[in-house]
Amino acid sequence: GEMQLEQIIRNMLPETSFEFQYGFSYAGHQVIADCVLKLPEPVGLIAVDSKFPLENYERLISDGPDKVSPAVFKADIRRHVEAISSKYIIPGVTSDGAMMFVPAEAVFAEIHAHHRDVVEFAQNKRVWIVSPTTLMAVLNTVRAVLKDVETRKQIHIIQDELGKLGKEFGRFDERMRKLADHIRQANKDVDDVAITSKKISDRFASIEKVELDAPAITEVSPPTLT
Repeated sequence: GEMQLEQIIRNMLPETSFEFQYGFSYAGHQVIADCVLKLPEPVGLIAVDSKFPLENYERLISDGPDKVSPAVFKADIRRHVEAISSKYIIPGVTSDGAMMFVPAEAVFAEIHAHHRDVVEFAQNKRVWIVSPTTLMAVLNTVRAVLKDVETRKQIHIIQDELGKLGKEFGRFDERMRKLADHIRQANKDVDDVAITSKKISDRFASIEKVELDAPAITEVSPPTLT
């Protein structure tokens, strides 16, 4: 996750607009964010966390929901959102929001399609869940703003672009939910086809066994008429 995050940000933003392993000191505490985006005021510093907990998601996919409850994966996300909100949203130091980077589009789709309550929980905590694709959309907005950072109309650009991004994100969210449903249906169809194929193969094998086991028939010559 950290390597992927760094590659995306370095490819899209100038060096002066971000910093990795950025340290915050406040109220006697020291925390280090994986990355901060340095936006013009009034936005300021936005922390980006890339340490998304994938272990239970991978177990859920490999072992299935019968062995690993989706609630375990959901609890992981909620705890991670809580940690990001408490560590990286600092009044007077950072922006009033932070980002949680999810390194895989499939995981992002799973969260938005089947764990809407977690998404709403993150929004209430001012933590924005982003995937590689949605992070690039955000960075495109940041890059557009940074081009004219010296002018006052940059504030209007931020508000306008964020408004557009919000609308696009709504469409993206709906399409990702539909895609996740299609993927699940496709997996079920593949399983059904595999079951039918197995039945057909077993039936052919049964027919061949009957033919091989049948006794040979000896030909009898017709009687000779005299």
